[in-house]
Amino acid sequence: MENSIDNIIKLAWSDKVSFEEIKRIHNINESQVIKIMRKNLKPKSFKIWRERVTGRTRKHEKKRSLSSLPFKIEDYV
Repeated sequence: MENSIDNIIKLAWSDKVSFEEIKRIHNINESQVIKIMRKNLKPKSFKIWRERVTGRTRKHEKKRSLSSLPFKIEDYV
C-alpha cells in the first residue's frame, strides 16, 4: 500500500499525468487524490501542489488540446 501511495503522489505531481489517468491506474478519483496528497504532504507542499493543479488544463483530459503527446505509463512507474 505504501508503494501505491508513493506512486499516486509521484503521478499527481507530474504535469503530464491527468487525474483521469490516475483513476485508470489506481481506481481513485480526483477528490481521493487530493485527500491522499493532503494527508501525506507537508502543509506548504500541499498548498504549492494545489496552486499548481488548480485550473491547469493538463490535469484534466477533457480540457487538453488534441495535439498533446500521449501519456506513457512506463515513464512514471
